Amino acid sequence: MVVYTDGACKGNPGPGGWGAWLSSNGHEKELFGGEPGTTNNRMELTAVIEALASLKRSCKVTIYTDSEYVRKGMTEWITNWQRRGWKTADGKPVKNAELWQRLHALQALHEMQWRWVKGHAGDPGNERADALANKGVESLSRR
Repeated sequence: MVVYTDGACKGNPGPGGWGAWLSSNGHEKELFGGEPGTTNNRMELTAVIEALASLKRSCKVTIYTDSEYVRKGMTEWITNWQRRGWKTADGKPVKNAELWQRLHALQALHEMQWRWVKGHAGDPGNERADALANKGVESLSRR
């Protein structure tokens, strides 16, 4: 399973959207959504959460994200956050802890690989996820 995710925010904080494009063995799925008052980082996390939550069984998943916040959070920082009771190295509460905790639980169900891709640089999967995230923002005005 290959998953491209992205978040978008019009103002930070402001109205935001998330998007995910999932592809496996010739099958594709597009997901998107929005929140009226949020941050870009929350939307980046939500995109991955929603993508993983949509999977019906455990599988090998490669996540492509243009967010180093998400990639490093899951591959470098989360172990120490957990060890410190969801506090940063300087003792402050981890921002978006509830999203990190949900993502960590979902990740445990799958065999995961995390890949960073440069945003807005022509990568077709990233461009598609970005378009879905923006569609998520646009969906707010149609409510």
